[in-house]
Amino acid sequence: MNITPRLPVLAAILVAALASAATPTRSAHPNALWDVVHDLCQKDKWFTGRPAPCLAVDRALGVAVVPDLRSPTQVLVVPTRRITGIESPALLEPGAINYWQAAWDERRYFERRARRPVPRDRIGMAINSISARSQNQLHIHVDCVRPQVRQALIEREDEIGPAWTMLSIPLVGRHYRVRRLDGSELGTRNPFKLLAHGEPEAGANMGRQSMATIGVTFSDGSPGFVLLANDANGAFAESLLDHSCAVLSQP
Repeated sequence: MNITPRLPVLAAILVAALASAATPTRSAHPNALWDVVHDLCQKDKWFTGRPAPCLAVDRALGVAVVPDLRSPTQVLVVPTRRITGIESPALLEPGAINYWQAAWDERRYFERRARRPVPRDRIGMAINSISARSQNQLHIHVDCVRPQVRQALIEREDEIGPAWTMLSIPLVGRHYRVRRLDGSELGTRNPFKLLAHGEPEAGANMGRQSMATIGVTFSDGSPGFVLLANDANGAFAESLLDHSCAVLSQP
């Protein structure tokens, strides 16, 4: 199968999808990201062995990794099945894929774009609410965490426990509920389910939620994660990430 004549078209679709996916505005092409993953990356992987224009299609994890052409480092981790967004009941089904763990597994593609290994406490993953997303296909943003967000989580570690609680200060202008998870991997602990089952009001209206999962190293040296959730109007957890990766220049 000769895909060369299609490359300019693929590039145009991909740029359109990622340009809109990176901003909290509605897109004229809300299915562009799905078209890229389903109609291009998966088919090219099947026919040629190369998942162009994606960086990877992992059938075992059930995700594709899409580079954000407007950012030097960010990648989007996208399910290879049709899931519109955080509001999808499929995310809460028994046996549902833990897409957050899949995104954490695929952070190596973010590190490749960053051209260096990145410590866990400088990596963030985020998903936006219905009103703050441009694409009707679930996608988890993987990129650097904002330096001020990283510092706030370090300074307020004592406030972050095993149950959801409101952080005492806003992060990038919004207040977030936070929860601590210990361990180097999420494993079967699915942040979507932890929020929906742990916070009934959030579970009743998941479409309003915006979430982030940020890698941390706690003060005792142990690895873990901090989960963050916000349900304000236009919730946009991607704002906790820094697409210029200033945190990589910090000691």
